[in-house]
Order: sequence, then C-alpha cells, then structure tokens
Amino acid sequence: MTSSSNKPHVVVMNHEEQYSIWPSSKPIPEGWRSAGMEGEKDACLEYIEKHWTDMRPLSLRKALGEVD
Repeated sequence: MTSSSNKPHVVVMNHEEQYSIWPSSKPIPEGWRSAGMEGEKDACLEYIEKHWTDMRPLSLRKALGEVD
C-alpha cells in the first residue's frame, strides 16, 4: 500500500491566489488551476510554504492598493 504522502499531488491556486494541494490522479476542481508544481505531498506543501507568503486573499490586497 502506498501512503498518501508518496502519491503524486499537484499544487493548485484559486482566483484569490490561495493555494492547496490536490491528488494528481483527479481532475483539478473548477475554480482552481495548477500552480506549476507536482510531486509528493511533502514537496508540494514545502512549495506552498515557500510561495504563499501572504495569506490574505487577492481581492483584499487589491482593495488595500497593494497590488494592481
């Protein structure tokens, strides 16, 4: 039996630039897109930790004038 951490996952992102992981064997849910990282669960979580440095939704950052 293969543990879930060894199964391939893909890092996904929604329109608010919020990240998650999704099993590679399943279609990415509507409203999400690949963030360009695929690998074992732990590697995907490390990618998210490195790249998702601002947890605030994109719409909030835009409202505050922090992004265009």
